[in-house]
Amino acid sequence: MKNKEIPYKIYLSEEEMPKQWYNIKADMKEQHEPFLNPGTGQPITRDELRPIFCDELVDQELDTTTRYFDIPKEIRDFYKMYRPSPLVRAYFLEKYLDTPAHIYYKYEGTNTSGSHKLNTAIAQTYYAKKQGVKGLTTETGAGQWGTAMSMACAYFDLPLKVYMVKVSSEQKPYRKAVIQTYGGEVIPSPSETTEIGRKILAENPGTGGSLGCAISEAVEEAVKNNYKYVLGSVLDHVVMHQSIIGLETKAALEKYDIKPDIMIGCAGGGSNLGGLIGIFAGEKIQGKNDIHFIAVEPQSCPSMTRGKYAYDFCDTGKTTPLAKMYTLGAGFIPSPNHAGGLRYHGMSPIVSKLYHDGILDEARTVSQTEVFKAAEEFARVEGILPAPESSHAIKVAMDEALKCKETGEAKNIVFGLTGTGYFDMTAYMQYNAGEMSDTEITDEMLQKGFDSLPKL
Repeated sequence: MKNKEIPYKIYLSEEEMPKQWYNIKADMKEQHEPFLNPGTGQPITRDELRPIFCDELVDQELDTTTRYFDIPKEIRDFYKMYRPSPLVRAYFLEKYLDTPAHIYYKYEGTNTSGSHKLNTAIAQTYYAKKQGVKGLTTETGAGQWGTAMSMACAYFDLPLKVYMVKVSSEQKPYRKAVIQTYGGEVIPSPSETTEIGRKILAENPGTGGSLGCAISEAVEEAVKNNYKYVLGSVLDHVVMHQSIIGLETKAALEKYDIKPDIMIGCAGGGSNLGGLIGIFAGEKIQGKNDIHFIAVEPQSCPSMTRGKYAYDFCDTGKTTPLAKMYTLGAGFIPSPNHAGGLRYHGMSPIVSKLYHDGILDEARTVSQTEVFKAAEEFARVEGILPAPESSHAIKVAMDEALKCKETGEAKNIVFGLTGTGYFDMTAYMQYNAGEMSDTEITDEMLQKGFDSLPKL
């Protein structure tokens, strides 16, 4: 196929869709540090995780040796509603930038949730239904995860409570409406419905909340009502479910003998980035490629670029197990920027370990205004209105393509277009009106978050 003209969209057939998820931990030379019980300081056990998470997910979370997990037929059948997703050659963007680079993006916005989140939502809900769980709780930032979970719970007829970051619920009322349309109950977080919510509100009056706050409330609600809690990012089993993105990308690239030079993903909790680069990073560990991986995060929440690699709580209320990750401290509450899905104080332990070990080569921050500038340029030439989160990757992909213009190199650049921006019109309106600003994060602001790190 190498001599064939590469189409605008490279599609896989349903039969070519991966039948297994990839667990990168089986190929990592050194595992990330174990999750710790915050009470004892000892590695968390299966039995300690089972009151919160479904049994099958606990087993996947702690498995470090099984390279591939079979995707149950029920999940694969659901995937067929929107997968395989296309790998798009951005011919129009290349022309607009006048670059010799070849730009590709894996487009995950082809389902009603508008993002990649449905890949793990349906998996986690399937295992909950199989176990006989009576209901689920979760958190959501921009709302894509909450939407995906409401779709999955509607499919399997399970009740769902969604704690939505308060500022996002105000900025994105239509996203909230979609969650409710699919049967999910939405509670703006922090709220008065939980003990930890009331505590956060007392300490931070008027706060717009954060993903860390919403996680705390969702976990408390799950334990209180004998529900199970599901998380849309960060955890190892979530990264594994998202590996279908990278596996499909690899299969599509191989159809035309395309070898990526650079791979780029936005990074909030790390699931889409880990899912996109996972199989390629595993092969890099084995010495099979030398791809340059770049994580892109918001200037207002620089977990990897300015954070510390340390044990920290995954939630603001400090109720979850401790994870070794790049973090700004559970006490850090980001400014209310419009990339709600990236407003998280920490980073996936897998992604953090890959970054710490140099497999994930680079992390960059970009400002909100330059992200929206890139988003609008992309929308005008490629015809897709991107989510603010995805637009972080777009910005850096464009930067790398312009570097190729200077050097004359025809590098293959692949990035993850994780979702659509059709529920982010308030942000686009604000940008177009010239009312959007950038938040400068000072060392003093960061120190407040670092001061909240647990003393081990």
